[in-house]
Amino acid sequence: MAEYRIDGVSLSGKPVQGIINAETSKEAKSKATQLARERKFKVSGVHPRVTFLYRVKKGNEKPQDGEQKAFTKQEVVEALSKMGYQVVYVRKKLFEGKGKVPEIEIVSFVRVSSDLIRQKLPFNDMMTMLINDIQNKTLRETIREINQDLKQGKDSEKAFIKHERVLGKFASHMLGLASKSGNMGEIFESTAKFLERNAQFKKDLKSALIMPVVTLVILFGAVAYYVAVIFPDTANLFQKFKIELPPMTRATLKLSDFIQNNIIWLTLATVIPLGAFLRFASTERGRFFLDQYLWKIPAIGDLLHKTSIEIFCRVFYALYSGSGENIEVIRMASEACGNKYMEAQIKNVALPLMVEKGAGITEAFEASGVFTKTALSRFHSGAETGTVKNTALQLAEYYEKETGYRMRNAIDLIQLVISMIIMVVLTALTLVSSETATIKPKTPNSIIHFLMQWF
Repeated sequence: MAEYRIDGVSLSGKPVQGIINAETSKEAKSKATQLARERKFKVSGVHPRVTFLYRVKKGNEKPQDGEQKAFTKQEVVEALSKMGYQVVYVRKKLFEGKGKVPEIEIVSFVRVSSDLIRQKLPFNDMMTMLINDIQNKTLRETIREINQDLKQGKDSEKAFIKHERVLGKFASHMLGLASKSGNMGEIFESTAKFLERNAQFKKDLKSALIMPVVTLVILFGAVAYYVAVIFPDTANLFQKFKIELPPMTRATLKLSDFIQNNIIWLTLATVIPLGAFLRFASTERGRFFLDQYLWKIPAIGDLLHKTSIEIFCRVFYALYSGSGENIEVIRMASEACGNKYMEAQIKNVALPLMVEKGAGITEAFEASGVFTKTALSRFHSGAETGTVKNTALQLAEYYEKETGYRMRNAIDLIQLVISMIIMVVLTALTLVSSETATIKPKTPNSIIHFLMQWF
């Protein structure tokens, strides 16, 4: 999330400033208005923290170029002037969009960080080393900003979460909580382990499906061209001489005519719903709706469900330290699980039961309706024996092994389904073509006219 500075004036006329984080300028202004209403001051400006390009020089020295993040141009001018530079110009950088960081870069950063922490290297020294060695510019600048925020004494969780678009929600939450938990090494190790497994899973899935999917797309493209362009010319020639068409050929010709006559409407009927769905899926409500029904998808849904439970258990294990602090730990674990529906059920059902009615962890989790029977059984045993923390780790390890094994079976099933679709389409195409080849004119004159027309 981007940083914004709120400038304002209190009721007594004194200047007021504050820093907030927001996804968009509109959200920042909304937060500023709400904050002004609560704190009784008038907002005079909301400035995003952006990059400014500058050129300075000292005396007769050669001008130097650089860039600096700030909320206003005047801040940069004043800072450079105090350092004894003569400012030639300061202007806002026009294109500041951050490039996407490859997932392997983030995995590498977390894994190396985990190894260095295990070797007892001071956190500040570790961050400095990584900043110097990271090749990806976006990730390097992100780590540099995080390190600067931490040096200035800012909250570590906010420092990392501010960059969740670069690091990813799970990694930013986990790394942000690491320094606050007193268990930094273990949290970094758990995060690295999960990210490595997740990256390997995506790699295996892509390598297993890319060829069947490409084949499927090419196949349907060829079929569409055959039905819409090639087939009608042949079938219409038969109709011109009043030759009766077989059932499949006749049905295919009707389909071809329908596509040609309604191509615009069919395109709109495909593009508009798809665009509306993608737009809805990008909203908070859409994410909640999709995550609620995602678990019901055959073959993949159950794996995604158990993966969310695995993430929840890993975060819970890394942060849990005693029964007196488990409410906040459960809330953090629900936010990191990666499923909006699961997060909402835990926050709105499980936690109120524990806080307001004093329900036990097993009873509250069962009421939320998002945990499997296996998970509930293990948490029940852990609660009775006082080993809830270790139980969470056991569940995470168990689901890691199970989902890893079942994912390979799911990939095989997907490949089989795609192969079956390809086989059915090719079979149908072959049948229609074979049926067309059996068409015969009824009279000899028709045959002569047909051959003359054909040749």
